[in-house]
Amino acid sequence: MSMRLHLVVEGQTEETYVNRVIVPHLATLNVWADVRVVEAGRRGCLIHRGGLCEYAKLRGDLVRWMKQDDHPDVFFTTMIDLYGLGALKDSFPGWQAAGLISDPYRKVAELEAALARDIGHQRFLPYLQLHEFEALLLASPAHLGVEFVEHHQEIRDLEAIAAGFASPELIDDGPDTAPSKRIIAKLPQYKGLKASAGPIVAEKIGLAVLREKCRHFGEWLSQLEKLGG
Repeated sequence: MSMRLHLVVEGQTEETYVNRVIVPHLATLNVWADVRVVEAGRRGCLIHRGGLCEYAKLRGDLVRWMKQDDHPDVFFTTMIDLYGLGALKDSFPGWQAAGLISDPYRKVAELEAALARDIGHQRFLPYLQLHEFEALLLASPAHLGVEFVEHHQEIRDLEAIAAGFASPELIDDGPDTAPSKRIIAKLPQYKGLKASAGPIVAEKIGLAVLREKCRHFGEWLSQLEKLGG
């Protein structure tokens, strides 16, 4: 039996990655997925997408899609960075309670559970990326060489940084030390190329490595794969 899956993601980087990697992978398992970037605002008939500045926008986008496609063979999920959600602390479900948890894996599980309760849909599988998309790139920094040739020392520096953590998902979410900030500090060009280079590098790294190095990502992917039976 085939299933359909709708993904709401934070930005163009995640949208491109999902379309390049997740959608074709799930299709081999009879899970037919599509993706859209979270709605940021509306002006007349125009819908602007990208960036999560209000929890209400994410919630509204999900709930509308759930009402538009309310069929038993349809599931919904998200790919939203945990990094930056602190700006939504007054509105994001469970943020205060999760703030008391020091372990990142327990914290993200608490937030996902709170999000699921707030959305209240039986076929919703929430996912928050620890701590942001660029953690996936730090699962194998050597692959940055695909896009950033002749930056051997900078990439070796990033490999040394990643080696200092049990998982790239545990690289913290400080304003100067989050995964993307660490990459930009060594490869400033990445800042302007994030939406194009990020998905390509993550694709080259491959799902097998990401499962091995990024436990939370792997658990989410396994959930989605199981939808195909």
